[in-house]
Amino acid sequence: MNPLLPLELLAAGAWAEVAAVRGEPAWVGRMAELGLRPGCRLQILQSGSPCLLQVGGCRLCLRGEQLMQILVRLLSPEAATAGLAHTLAVEPC
Repeated sequence: MNPLLPLELLAAGAWAEVAAVRGEPAWVGRMAELGLRPGCRLQILQSGSPCLLQVGGCRLCLRGEQLMQILVRLLSPEAATAGLAHTLAVEPC
């Protein structure tokens, strides 16, 4: 199993599965409302700060400290594309 990494370390084009979202409960709740919660798959569209993510059918922009509070596991390209249709169909924005 791949190790947990903060979102900040991922390069553009990488696919990952969210393992944990940490921080203030209100912020964690807001991220869950936007679809960013444990078990969801995402793709990094633009790395750095700001970081642009594709989560389900939505795009999110996160900055600085926020990127360190989201821990993910990198997915292989095969695993990412195998679950893509499911992710887009099930995960609300």
